[in-house]
Formats: sequence, C-alpha cells, structure tokens
Amino acid sequence: MLVLAGLPGRAAEGVERAARLLGAGPGTVVVRHDLSELRQGVVRRIVRSCAADGAVGRESVTVLELAHGCVSCTLRADLLPYLCLLAERDSVRRIVLALDPAFEAEAVCQAIDDVVVTGVNGRIDGPAGRTVRIDSVLTCVDARDWLADATGDETFAERGHATAEDERTMAQLAVGQVEFADALLVFDSGADLLDRERTTAVLARLAPRAPVTYVAEPAALDTDDLTWLLRRVPADARRGAPFDPHAPLLAGAPPLEPDCGVALVEFATDRPFHPDRLHSAIDVLLDGVVSARGRVWLATQPDEVVWLESAGGGLRVGGAGKWLAAMTSRELEQVDPERATLASLRWHEHFGDRHTSLVILVADSDPEEIRHALHWALVDEDELRQVRFAPERVALWADPFGDQHEEPCDTNRSTPVAGDGATRNNER
Repeated sequence: MLVLAGLPGRAAEGVERAARLLGAGPGTVVVRHDLSELRQGVVRRIVRSCAADGAVGRESVTVLELAHGCVSCTLRADLLPYLCLLAERDSVRRIVLALDPAFEAEAVCQAIDDVVVTGVNGRIDGPAGRTVRIDSVLTCVDARDWLADATGDETFAERGHATAEDERTMAQLAVGQVEFADALLVFDSGADLLDRERTTAVLARLAPRAPVTYVAEPAALDTDDLTWLLRRVPADARRGAPFDPHAPLLAGAPPLEPDCGVALVEFATDRPFHPDRLHSAIDVLLDGVVSARGRVWLATQPDEVVWLESAGGGLRVGGAGKWLAAMTSRELEQVDPERATLASLRWHEHFGDRHTSLVILVADSDPEEIRHALHWALVDEDELRQVRFAPERVALWADPFGDQHEEPCDTNRSTPVAGDGATRNNER
C-alpha cells in the first residue's frame, strides 16, 4: 500500500493528483475519506479502481454517518475494516490511500499495525497489518506556506478543518507529515526564493533520507515524476514503522552545517534537569523553532525516561519507559540489544544510562540562546549531590511535569498526538 499525505490547500490538491496518476495501474484501488463534514458527523468514503486489464472502473461514494464525528472513529469504524476487505480480494494488487488532511499518516500506519479489526466476514480478527503492507509514505508540500505553518501555533480547528475538540496544531501536522515521509513532493510555483531555500534546508534536516521532487503546480505533476521519486526511496526507509524514542536522534545523516539560518542544535548532558527551571526555560523551544525532540532526565523522576517533543509553538512532554538502570533483571531481558549497547558506551558508575539528548531544528532563533537556557535549567553541583545522596529530598522539589500537574501555563500551546486531540501537554 502507498500512503499519500498533505496539508489542506495546494498540498492536498497534490495528493489528489498523485492518487489519480497512481490509480491508473492495473489492479490498483484508490481510497480516500472526505472529512470536510466531520463536524456534522458525516464522512464520505470515495473509492476508485482500475481493473487487472487496465480498464478504469467507476468512482463510488459511500456516505457514512458517525455517532461521534472524529478522526479516530472514522479510522476504526471504516478505514481499517475496508483495508482488510480490499486486502482479501485477489483482484487488488495495490492500494493507494490518499489521506484527508485531518488524518496523520503516522497515526494511520500505527493503527494498521496495532488496532484489532473485528467483524470482517471471512477474516480472523486481528490488526490490518497482517494482510496490508505499507510500501511507502509520500508527503506533498506547498513551498509557499509550509514553513510558516511548521513554525506557528494556529490550530487545525481554527483553520476550519476540524471539530472544536481537535486541538492539534498546523505545526504538528506539517512537521509530523514530513518527518514520517519516505519521499517528498514539493510544489514551489509562486514561492518566494528565500522561503523556498529555507524550506529546502528544513526538509533536508527533518527528513534526510527522503528523496525530493520539485514540481511547479499539482496540475504539472506527471507519472514520470512519481516513478522517479518512488524508485529512489531508500531501502532503510521507515515504510510506516513506528519511531523508536531510544534510537539515535540524528538518523539519516542530516546536514549539520547551518543554511539560510536553518540549523540543527544538539544538546547532550549526563546531568539532570531541575524540573522547575526547565519549565521556566522551555519557552525557548517555542519561538523560531521548527521542532525539538529527545530524551530528558528529570531529577525528580529518576526511574522514567521523559520524552520531549515540539512542533512550532506546540509542546508535548510524555513518558518513554524506564532507564535501564532502573529496570529489573527480567525487564532488561526484553531490551533491544542496540539500545543496551549504546547505553553501555556512556554508562555512569552512579547514574547508569540516565542522560539528556535533544535535537532542536531552528529556523529563526539563536542556537546559543537555546543552549544557554537549557544549561541554566540543569542542576548545580549542590543539587547534583542531593540527586546522588539525598533522593528523598529531591522528591520534594516542585515538578511541573509530574502527574499532579494538570495543565501547562499556556494551554494554547498543547500539541496532542491523538487524531481527535485526546492528548495534552505533560501527558504521562
């Protein structure tokens, strides 16, 4: 299966154009869900097929009425079961899934692998991934405004593309679509030259493995462009695989030198953060920054790997399991060997594998200011001694990232990861 994604506007037009071109192959079925009336609980499933002999079949439209109109319900109630049905048909050689902008490719691919589909006639209950294999994820980008979306804080709902309950930001969608892509299709007609160069620099650092094709307009896209692009998807592309929070953060060898003000900032330390100071310093990651992600060691949470990620003006702090040093022997037996090997290279005699490793992609901010703010938030020497010798005192420190903290200071900066905005900042 080939997955196509893009933001509303010209990128979404590119998704539709690419789907029509790719759908001309024998035995190909193009599936698209129109979520423009989701607020009214109405979803349209649009299917277009091409027979094995190359004859193009007619387009069918099925109107679905959902009791609770949300992206997650559409995914579970219709998309996943329908993919299972198509996969069982001998006449179907390939599925092209043209995602509505409200769908996130990563969430869809994760659901294909993890969500159990029930009630499909003639099929044993289980995830769609048993019979549906993801070949590539292609993301369409409009060079005129993608970077502005990727660094802003406007929500998807404020643009009129989602229900009021959907708190995802345009930045979350813009950054997430590109990070997850195996290939990128960029429409650059009408883009300011500097914006085009800066967008190119960001894409090269956000998705370093992904081949890129530049086309003026969606109408100018042809089959040769798509064939060239998809043939260059590298063998080690993600192809729908989930992100591993314990994997190297600079996978794919992105450019490390600055370009047009765009740069990657690495921040690594074996000293924990003071949670209250980190909470005060964290705004430095929300202005002029495309994205930040990485593992954080909080002094007040010695057992837990804290995961931090941002997109534009939105931030999420959550959990990524335990540090190896806090695991039982049975838990250690289940650890990925690569993670164990990397941890052994930096093992500390007192603190084990605990560390902080962040990668921050900046477009309009000062890297030194970011480094200075993060260094300020680390524990000092006296506090570090308390971390080592008096953990019961450290446990009493104020922790804005703990379970007891219901909301961040500015709720407008939340970047939920669930399709219907069910997840908020500081989720544990």
